[in-house]
Order: sequence, then C-alpha cells, then structure tokens
Amino acid sequence: MCLIAFDYRPRASVPLRLIANRDEFYQRPTASLGPWQDAPDIVGGRDLEAGGSWLAVHRRGRMAAVTNVRDPALRVPADAPSRGQLVREALECPDLPGWLARLAEGDGWRYAGFNLLAGDGHRLWHLHRSRERLLLTEVSPGTHGLSNASLDTPWPKLIAARQGLAKALRRRWPEDAVAAFSATQPADDAHLPDTGVGLELERRLSSPFIVGEHYGTRATTWLAWDAEAGAIELEEYRYGPEGVAQGHSRERISLQRAHLDASHCP
Repeated sequence: MCLIAFDYRPRASVPLRLIANRDEFYQRPTASLGPWQDAPDIVGGRDLEAGGSWLAVHRRGRMAAVTNVRDPALRVPADAPSRGQLVREALECPDLPGWLARLAEGDGWRYAGFNLLAGDGHRLWHLHRSRERLLLTEVSPGTHGLSNASLDTPWPKLIAARQGLAKALRRRWPEDAVAAFSATQPADDAHLPDTGVGLELERRLSSPFIVGEHYGTRATTWLAWDAEAGAIELEEYRYGPEGVAQGHSRERISLQRAHLDASHCP
C-alpha cells in the first residue's frame, strides 16, 4: 500500500472511512479482496508471495493497513520479515496496544521501513519505522493521509488524496474518493519530495494513481466502518499494466460480538 486517506471520528456512527491505493509490481502474485482460506475471519486482499496483506479487517472488529517508507539509505536487516505480516498480526493479536508497544520498543527495527495503521473501532494507532525513528502514536480525530513518509507528511499526492476524501465526505462517498485516487497527473517538479530515487522516478510516483508497464497502482480499496450496524464494508477495484481495469469485489462483514482471547500476543 502506498497511499491512504482516512477520516477518523471515534464517537460517530461511522468512526472510520478510508480509501487506499496499493502500488506494486504486476508480476507479484495476489489474491483479490475476500475471506482468507486459512483464516476466514480475516477479509482483505492478500500477497500470495509472502502471505501478508496491505489492507484487511477481522470479523471481531479490527482493521490494519501498511505502507512502505521510501528511503534508499534505510538499512534493512538481511532476515527482515515481510511488512505485510504486520497486518495479519495486528488483526489476530489479542492485545493490540501491547503488541504495538512491543514493536515500538524495538521489535519494529526488524522490518524494512513502514507505516502501520491499526484500530479496533474505538482507538486508532499509527506506528512509523524510518531510518531514524520508531514511533507509536494514537491518531487524533480528523482527516489524515499516509504515503511513504509519515502521517500527514505534505507530499503533493497525499494532499490531493486527503482533499479528495474530504470532498467525497461532503458530496458523494465513495464515488468522489475513488475518482480522486484515480488521478494520474504528476505533481509539478517544484513540489516534488526528494526521497533519494532521482527526479524521473519522483515524477512517476507523484500522482495518486501510478500507471506503468511493470509497476503501478494495482488496487484501489475503500472501507467504511458502521458502528451502529456493527459492520464493515469494503470494495476493491483492481488494475493491470497501464492501469487497465480488471474487475472489482465488494464485501460487507457483520462484526462478531465475542472478544478476542485475552492471552498475550506471540
């Protein structure tokens, strides 16, 4: 996942609305949005190469999403686990705050750079792992964005995505949000970030929706958490090389009332 915008209102009837683009190589094997065969209480897309996910929810009332951090100078441990596994662990871990705290206290250094967004419908956390920082914060209410830096870093694509979501919430949700995340216009050179990948690549990566032959936006997914109905609704739009549409899936998950086991996370 490389671009997320979300509106978080913990006391509202719909505490979370979120939309995200997953950018990835087209050759990487992927399963579409749906229940996982080996863990049917998890619903989301799945990376079939490493087994994790970029965005998924749990029927007991948990959501998680991850983006990478773009920094060629960031040192990655040779045996680093897949960042997509963070999503699964966040969903299945009985003690989410405790597990996040352990990551922030040092376990998070095992991974390549990442942003993890995880919540339970009442609280929402952001864990950031960069070259210099491993920082856990509780997200404040409001409209936010995540890309490949940190929460609300004002990259042009993030600003456009957050503004697009805000407009959609005032007018047509989720149609206007999907339209904003489909924009392919690169940012002006004067506003590009410098993440160490060179000007040409910065340009290619600066639009909300990335079009390419081998790498690009493979999925746009929106999520709405309806607290009153006790349900989470998701819809995924899928794309192939050069941005060609490849279908979509929609799921409505009725949340279970049972609490997760109180044992410690692994």
